[in-house]
Amino acid sequence: MNVNLGEPFEVLLRKIVRKGYAGNQTEAMRQAIMAYDRQIEEEEAELVYKAVKFEMQEFKSKKTKGYSLEEIKKEAGF
Repeated sequence: MNVNLGEPFEVLLRKIVRKGYAGNQTEAMRQAIMAYDRQIEEEEAELVYKAVKFEMQEFKSKKTKGYSLEEIKKEAGF
């Protein structure tokens, strides 16, 4: 795969390699992509955490009805 990043990004890649953070520009790009993937995973986990926290607050304030395991089994036909 060939990617044209443009001069500003190529300068940054050379700087990263020169400082020894990566062995070459390809390695620097791989590290950047992996770091971006981790960031996305963390953001998704944070969104799930916030949603669960919101739902728990709704449940505690009685705005959302809770169901027992037996009620769920009965509704599902078990």
